[in-house]
Amino acid sequence: MELSNLTTEQRNKNSMSLDQMSIMEALHTINDEDKKVAQAVEAVLPNVNTSVERIFKALAKGGRLFYVGAGTSGRLGVIDASECPPTFMTPPEMVQAIMAGGNDAFFSAVEGCEDDENQGAKDLEVKQLSSNDVVMGITASGRTPYPIGALKYARKIGAYTISLSCNDNSEISRHADCEIEVVVGPEVLTGSTRMKAATAHKMILNMISTTTMIQLGKVHENLMVDVHASNYKLMERAKLTIMEITQVSYAEAEKVLKKTNHEVKPAVVMIKTGASFKEAAEAINKSGGYVRQAINYILK
Repeated sequence: MELSNLTTEQRNKNSMSLDQMSIMEALHTINDEDKKVAQAVEAVLPNVNTSVERIFKALAKGGRLFYVGAGTSGRLGVIDASECPPTFMTPPEMVQAIMAGGNDAFFSAVEGCEDDENQGAKDLEVKQLSSNDVVMGITASGRTPYPIGALKYARKIGAYTISLSCNDNSEISRHADCEIEVVVGPEVLTGSTRMKAATAHKMILNMISTTTMIQLGKVHENLMVDVHASNYKLMERAKLTIMEITQVSYAEAEKVLKKTNHEVKPAVVMIKTGASFKEAAEAINKSGGYVRQAINYILK
């Protein structure tokens, strides 16, 4: 009965005849409900902003961000964390995901693991959590024991805690310094929070990681200047990024990129200022990783 009272578990009046709809009718119904997600996310932007501010401060001082969840929520954390190293050249330990049931649970459900509050704390304890870190517990229902246990442990350690759920007055919110309750309403398929709830959480996680990395100087204009050029596609993107910012030819971008061990930032600074790789790297370091400031530092 406690579960049935949650918004995420209630029946959607717009999809009561879902089993009798044509394919196109069902698609329109799902699409109409999905349109409500962005509005729900917009309503919680102030708390998302607070979260980003605290995460940025923590990462800038060498702290780490941990996403903790079970099932779909845990998988979303894994997806967002795993994209940070190739997109922003972050060290793997900077943004991490901890999922109930371990890595195997990403591919197939590990029954019952999400109900163990103590395991949520234990899995976080293994990471040698400190007060410099930030922990985000992700759960659509807001009542999943595993991430709640993780947040309880994090608060004992003194780490900043954030909760991400899809119900008002969620249980997990009571254990967070900042709560994000993005209420998207009942799902088209009752209780299937892999739908609207997961979409909302994916949007918010994208916002958090991207805006945090912007604050860390890993974006210039709207370009990925810290992209890890580890394959052909990313290598080409790196060259195109340099060409876009500096207006040099493809051949010149390729030439300079080789001198910088395929790092975009120093290549841009070198072309813009005429500096050597060593001088560009030093300017970037002294400017906290920001390309604009590095260029101004050399040209001043």
